[in-house]
Amino acid sequence: MDAVRIEPWQTDDLWLLHRANTAEMTRFLGAAETAEDVEKRHAKYLRNWETGEARMYRVVAGEEAVGGIGWWSSRWRDDDVHETGWFILPERQGRGIASAAVGLVVADAQEHGVHPLLAAFPSVENEASNRVCARAGFRLRGAAEEEFRGVLLRLNVWMLELRPGGPEGAG
Repeated sequence: MDAVRIEPWQTDDLWLLHRANTAEMTRFLGAAETAEDVEKRHAKYLRNWETGEARMYRVVAGEEAVGGIGWWSSRWRDDDVHETGWFILPERQGRGIASAAVGLVVADAQEHGVHPLLAAFPSVENEASNRVCARAGFRLRGAAEEEFRGVLLRLNVWMLELRPGGPEGAG
């Protein structure tokens, strides 16, 4: 496997969001976004770096940008948590890139985050992302239904303790 690294999201990374906005890549998210929504999300990723609201990255394997990943503050039930999400382009999936990128994001959240937990919410049907969570040390806390992009999704609830003494029963 090529060396994997994460780099702050840049203006010229918009193409990654467009490449990920296909029926194949969004099948576990309910639906693809409109082109306008993709542009808005890209602008939000850039703005979040300026405001410190989130840390969004492009995933690079070798010298090639192959996906995106990030983490942001969120609320799960009664707990403040950081949430993470990622995508790897189809032609680069199945090579351990997502697992490596998640490991890098966990380390980044441990260093820069303020909340004790990092959460991930992949679809219960997304076997690959659920395996990534398990490999990264997240603990499965159950399942939940949440609306996203106008669709009710059934999600697994994964939590990883970033700070010793974090709320063990959270989730």
